[in-house]
Amino acid sequence: MACAPPLWVPDAVWPGVQALAAALLARGWRLATAESCTGGLVAACCTALAGSSDWFERGYVTYANAAKVAELGVDAALIATHGAVSEPVARAMAHGAAAAAGVPVSLAITGIAGPSGGSAAKPVGTVWFGWCVAGRVETQCQRFAGDRAAVRAAAVEHALAGLLQRLAAAG
Repeated sequence: MACAPPLWVPDAVWPGVQALAAALLARGWRLATAESCTGGLVAACCTALAGSSDWFERGYVTYANAAKVAELGVDAALIATHGAVSEPVARAMAHGAAAAAGVPVSLAITGIAGPSGGSAAKPVGTVWFGWCVAGRVETQCQRFAGDRAAVRAAAVEHALAGLLQRLAAAG
């Protein structure tokens, strides 16, 4: 699967896409994504690779809270209590994407890309990730520096790297 990335795919992301494709194909597994602040960038990067229909199932862009509830089954009370950018919501998004798509693997991203929308508790650059591999969901929070584009690119790279780590650990 060695091929050049499209010009719009960040160079740092492309090796992760190729490695993810190989890992999923080796297991016969398919991926679903649930994205908020990245607006579908993970799905776009994955499907930029020829042959991705063999391992990429679908992507949910659930930017609005109502979309998280309607498309992924996130409990509105979680959002009301913890905010959309939180561990419980990232966990629910990852679980909901896997369940809705009927796949063993999903990843979820919810964050504040900026330049506005941050707070003292959740500054711009705060991103929560959720990964679901074979029914096990893990989450992680990261804070990325830079402008909106930099935060979103870093989130895509981190989401793919995190998923690859969890696939390797799953055997």
